[in-house]
Amino acid sequence: MTIEAAPYSDSRRARAHRAWKSAETIKGLSDRLIGVGPFGIGLDGVLSWVPVVGPLYSLGAGGLLLMHAVSGGASMLTLMRMAAYVAMDTATDAVPIAGSVVDMMFPGHLMAAKALQKDIEARHGLPDDVAMKRAPKKRAKAGKR
Repeated sequence: MTIEAAPYSDSRRARAHRAWKSAETIKGLSDRLIGVGPFGIGLDGVLSWVPVVGPLYSLGAGGLLLMHAVSGGASMLTLMRMAAYVAMDTATDAVPIAGSVVDMMFPGHLMAAKALQKDIEARHGLPDDVAMKRAPKKRAKAGKR
């Protein structure tokens, strides 16, 4: 009895889609827990006011995003862009008070996550469940039952 393995491209696509969903979770927690229009605040902004904890969270969440990007097969350009966003976001924590204000306003994890998601969408498309949610709803024509 032999067990057939899934085609290589399917496993690569599945890993990429898991990375896409993980990026969605991280960007929501880090920069969009509370959103008002185009602005939002998350754990990264709140924790930036706590010495040591803020930079550790920022670096950890950024590192996790980069790890998912590597496992999802993101391009080198995307990885470098993500690393730059995370580095800028984490570096702002080094400046007392003003750095925390800047960190609250700079959504570095959100930008890094969007870069990863855009890369994955270009290579593998949206995850199926996300694509279904985003698909336009068909309206029933008036007068038909």
